[in-house]
Amino acid sequence: MNLPLNLHSFLGNVLIFLPMLLSLTVHEFAHAWSAYQLGDDTAARAGRMSLNPIVHIDVLGTLILPLLGVPFGWAKPVPVNPVRFNHKHSMATGMMITAAAGPLSNVLLAILSTVALGILMRVAPAAVQFDTPFGRLLWLMIEINVVLALFNLIPIPPLDGSRIVDGLMPYRWRGAWERFSALAPFLLVAVIIFGGVLLSGPEAWAMSLVQRLLTVIAPAAV
Repeated sequence: MNLPLNLHSFLGNVLIFLPMLLSLTVHEFAHAWSAYQLGDDTAARAGRMSLNPIVHIDVLGTLILPLLGVPFGWAKPVPVNPVRFNHKHSMATGMMITAAAGPLSNVLLAILSTVALGILMRVAPAAVQFDTPFGRLLWLMIEINVVLALFNLIPIPPLDGSRIVDGLMPYRWRGAWERFSALAPFLLVAVIIFGGVLLSGPEAWAMSLVQRLLTVIAPAAV
């Protein structure tokens, strides 16, 4: 049976929405969990240290854009209060750790999805062909998490990369960093518009690593 074109498009958008929702949920949970481990229970008390996607949904970034077929999105930021961090780490170090936890969770999801895809390519290759829904879902899971990790590591506020850089910034460069950060709203718009070009090289490099891992797991299928 041939599906109507608009239904084909809707099902394709759902295939983008599902891994996006999972990836954003795990990303925000990682921020909340790492902050909690450092002594800050702000996100936990707000109900945000959860793998329930509903508590992290941003209407535009989590629902509308993915359901329109845009392979990019965001969730509601997790609240973090560095004053509540324990005394083992400075506030700057704590913020750096909690910020890094988000992109690292996406890297982990990409690796796990690649391993799952490789195992299935080895034992049931027909089930994970690129033109099958399940195969497409796993590939999207890998690609979306690679893009989310790379995008969030860009050092422009309020992206996670800016908090990592902030924690590493020498005092003598603080003035220049603060002047750069003041331009963040304009720079962020530019990154969103031209992000595809900016991330194309790093994404290609990351996906080449994915291909290498798949070759190790399922050499005959790649």
